[in-house]
Amino acid sequence: MVIEHVTLIDGTGAAPAQMHTVILRGRKIQWVGPDAEAPLTDTEAGRIDGRGQFLLPGFIDSHVHLAMPAGQLSGTAMLHLPPRYGYYAAIPLLRATLDAGVTTVRDLGGIDMATEVAIERGLIEGPEIIFAYRALGPTGGHGDFRTCCGFNQGEAISPNGDIGFLTDGVDEALRNTREVMRLGGKVIKVMASGGVWSPRDTPWHDGLNIAEMRAIVEEAGSHGVPVAAHAQSARSISNALVAGVRSIEHGYEIDDQAIELMLAKDSFLVPTLSTGTIPPDPARAASYAVEKKLRLQEKLHGCVSKAISAGVKVALGTDAGVCEHGTNLAELGHLVDFGMSPMDALVAGTLNAAKLLQLEDRVGSIELGKDADLVLTNVDPLNSIHALADPKNIDIVFAKGRMVKDIRASVPAGVGA
Repeated sequence: MVIEHVTLIDGTGAAPAQMHTVILRGRKIQWVGPDAEAPLTDTEAGRIDGRGQFLLPGFIDSHVHLAMPAGQLSGTAMLHLPPRYGYYAAIPLLRATLDAGVTTVRDLGGIDMATEVAIERGLIEGPEIIFAYRALGPTGGHGDFRTCCGFNQGEAISPNGDIGFLTDGVDEALRNTREVMRLGGKVIKVMASGGVWSPRDTPWHDGLNIAEMRAIVEEAGSHGVPVAAHAQSARSISNALVAGVRSIEHGYEIDDQAIELMLAKDSFLVPTLSTGTIPPDPARAASYAVEKKLRLQEKLHGCVSKAISAGVKVALGTDAGVCEHGTNLAELGHLVDFGMSPMDALVAGTLNAAKLLQLEDRVGSIELGKDADLVLTNVDPLNSIHALADPKNIDIVFAKGRMVKDIRASVPAGVGA
């Protein structure tokens, strides 16, 4: 496949390059350069005239929950769903994620190896998945969705019957870390703070303590597996950073001390503004969740904007599943609203996110030899980045060299390029 005459934004932060050609062979990028220097290709090669369009790397959403249809995290509907309903519910969400221009995701609670293998073998369409399987959190903390009478609401969240492993003490931290890795997890998620949706704690409660998280970081690190920390309060962010986590998820009340720690430790912030900025809906959320969310939003803009201004590394993540799936690139516009330049926001959603996921050798930028994960759009993202939130503005998506979306075509998405 030859994509020619495009304006190339390669994901590295380099200036746009006009009238460029990208040649794909199989799942890889075979050649990138100016039109005038493009090598001759087979006459049978497919060609896309991208004149007037912008070619970008496939985007990476570093924080999703693909087993959770948005709106079902709370309320009575989830109580009546059988545990493995999540596998089937995920199928249209995977499709919507691809249609939004996202070709790689990090699922931080819910999806397991079965979905990953089904995508790899072509049974269903979906992005490449880096999954945590279940989050590690304390009894009564975020991730413990049991009611006071013992009913486990988490059974309707994860296809395998839960969203987390209850983890109390260093011994359980070690065992559960090893169990997640045994089950194929490529990232460990820890609950460093409470949360909005959990019924028995708040974002200002600590979750796992430093000793528990440090044991998890050391054990996972010995296998090359990074750790992501759900952390919303300033104290929980600092606790997680002291323990050595690779990324802070949410970070809504990040303060000066935590910013200094992030810079010193070269950690990533995944601010999930698509979720954080949504006003809570009293008609859909429990009253305790509404109260907590409103309090978090009081400091959100000032704290996250300050971290961005200070130069903290940011990777795009939405918390899709709490917010809607399929509008993932709305996060780019939020990042700009919080002080990023459009180019920096694009890098947050491409190469920076790839570095967070330790996949930068394969994805995140349009370079020779990398996987052919590509997005073609009529939108100039440096001047109209908010427009990328609408999947209708994503014209063509390639995932591992396969054309999985083409709004110009009458054939079904998924037909080989």
